[in-house]
Amino acid sequence: MRLSSITAGLAGFLLAGALAAQTPAEQAPPAAPVPTEAVPEAQAPAEAPPPAEAVPAPQAPPAEAPPAPPAPPPAPAPATTASMTNAPPPPPPPLEAENSWLLDLSTGGRVTIQLRPDVARATVERIRTLTRQGFYNGLVFHRVIEGFMAQGGDPTATGTGESSLPDLPAEFSWLPHARGAVAMARTQDPNSANSQFYIMFTPRLSMDHNYTVFGRVVGGMSFVDAIERGEPPLAPSRIVRASIGSDNVAEMSAEQLRAAAASMASATPTAAAAPSQVSVGPAVPPPPAPPRTLEPVRSPTRQRPR
Repeated sequence: MRLSSITAGLAGFLLAGALAAQTPAEQAPPAAPVPTEAVPEAQAPAEAPPPAEAVPAPQAPPAEAPPAPPAPPPAPAPATTASMTNAPPPPPPPLEAENSWLLDLSTGGRVTIQLRPDVARATVERIRTLTRQGFYNGLVFHRVIEGFMAQGGDPTATGTGESSLPDLPAEFSWLPHARGAVAMARTQDPNSANSQFYIMFTPRLSMDHNYTVFGRVVGGMSFVDAIERGEPPLAPSRIVRASIGSDNVAEMSAEQLRAAAASMASATPTAAAAPSQVSVGPAVPPPPAPPRTLEPVRSPTRQRPR
C-alpha cells in the first residue's frame, strides 16, 4: 500500500518535470515600434460642382413687321449673244397708232413703219420726239446704195449732221436686218446714234447685233424701192412729211407730194460735207460669196484581180 503511494508520487513528480522542460523560456517583450510620420496620400482634386444651367432670360415676342409692298415685275434681261442668236424671236406686237411711223415720200406715197418700243424703247421715243418737232420734214435720203439701203435723217444732207439732242445708247437686239428693216445709223462708236436712220432694200443678216433696229416697213415698201440712188443722189428723194399714226395727219396725194418736194428742193440747196466731220452710216458689207461649183465624188479606181 505504502509502495504504490510512493510509486504514484514519483510518477507525478517526473511528469511535472517533463512538462516544465517543455515550457519555452520567457521571452523579452517586443520593442515598441518607432512611431513614423505618416506620408499623406496624394489627394485627388476635389471635383468642381457642375455648372449651374443658364436660365434663358425671358424674351419679348418679336414685333410683327409691316407687310412688304408687292415686288415690281422683273425688268427684262439685257439681250446676250446667246439669247440673240439661239432664242427664236417672239412675234411682233399688234400694230398700234402710237407705234406707227408714217413717212410721206416724194416718190409718191406713204410708208408705214411699225416701231418696236418693246425692243428699242429709247430709240423709238427719240423718233417720236423728233417727228412731232417736225425735224424730219423735208430731209432727203442722202446715201442710197442699190441692193443695200437708203439712209436719211441728216439735216445737212452730208452724212455728218444730227439733231441737237444727245446721242443714244446702243439698243442692239435680235431683230434682223431683213428687207424693210429700219435701224439707226451711227459712227464707229456704238453709242453715237442720234437722228439718222436707214431702211434696208435687201436682207443683210451679217449686220445683226451691230446696229439698233427699231422698226420695219409694213406698208408702202414700193415707195422705198423708188428712192433715188446715189452717194449723194443727183436728185435726192425726200421725206415731205413725217408723223405718228396717233396724231391723225391726213395722207397727201402723189401730186401733192411731188409738188411739195419740188418746192422744198428749190428752197434748200444741197450742202457739202465738211472734211473734218465723221460721216454717219453703216459700211457696205462685202457681197456674199458666189456659189461654189460642186463635182460628184469619184470613187477610187480599183484594179481587177488577174
